[in-house]
Amino acid sequence: MKRVAGILLKTVLPLVLGVYLIWYLFTSMDPVVKAAFYKALHEANYFWIFLSLLLSFFALLSRAYRWKYLLEPLGYKTSFWNRYHAIMIGYIVNLTIPRAGEASRAAMLYRSDGVPFSKSFGTILGERVFDLIMLFSVALIASVVGAGDFWKIKELIEDSNPESASKVQLVKWIIAGVFLLGFAIVFLIKSIRQKVIGFIKGLFAGALSVFKTKNPGAFIGHTLFIWVLYIVYFSICFFALDETTDVPTKGMLLAFLAGSLGITLTNGGLGIFPIVVGLVIEYYLQDQYGSDAKGIGYALGMIIWSSQTILIIVLGVISFFLLPKNYSKDGEIRTDQE
Repeated sequence: MKRVAGILLKTVLPLVLGVYLIWYLFTSMDPVVKAAFYKALHEANYFWIFLSLLLSFFALLSRAYRWKYLLEPLGYKTSFWNRYHAIMIGYIVNLTIPRAGEASRAAMLYRSDGVPFSKSFGTILGERVFDLIMLFSVALIASVVGAGDFWKIKELIEDSNPESASKVQLVKWIIAGVFLLGFAIVFLIKSIRQKVIGFIKGLFAGALSVFKTKNPGAFIGHTLFIWVLYIVYFSICFFALDETTDVPTKGMLLAFLAGSLGITLTNGGLGIFPIVVGLVIEYYLQDQYGSDAKGIGYALGMIIWSSQTILIIVLGVISFFLLPKNYSKDGEIRTDQE
């Protein structure tokens, strides 16, 4: 029963939420907004989207190269392309089962290079710590340069619907209740408390593991390079539409932050990514384009999300077929490889 409940929470609930948000996105647009939405899709300059995808691919390559710096201190020499394929398969798994990609990535590297699951998974946790640090850094920068706009965007969402203010308050109470319930469960149930403590210790150990590498500077350099590419490939998409080319840098950062947080709530940001990115864009365009601003914002959010999702699916499927199966489940080298 617990296993079924876990599957429902991890897979079905985010997927249902994502599908609902896609439905909401299209049904919430009146004819004027919908016309602006399809007009923007039709008139977009997709050269910038192609360039965005190219930069995204470079970020994926850099992520594959960075991984070796955490694996080498453990005594494992792995193939660059095997690491890349494992990462891409992990990404495509994340589209179906949120947060399951890390485990799949470790399993794939075991299948190709024989690195024990527990050890490679530990290095992935280490990477995640630094990625969280970068995300928090981006959030801090965005909150500083766009602090006033952040609260105005919040007011825009609430003022657009008389009932939304009460809904926001309800969501706040629900979040607070869930947080308190989770804290009580962790505090009262020893087994769960031990797992949480172990997880926190693992995060710290993963963060410290980078300093055990032979070249921590290269690891940190790749991390910075990856996140700069993330922001750049997201931001240059704004040049795909004439209407969004003048959105200020702080607006792009706020939209990037909104999209990054949205991805964690549904399968690959299904539904929620174009909505939250679109709302940020609407705020910066509403004075000039009026009601069309929402359609333009939703359109750009949809273009960014769909193009990146298609890229992940295509590369993930290719990697699934190209990743060699050199090791069997019991750890023995397979002799039936051609």
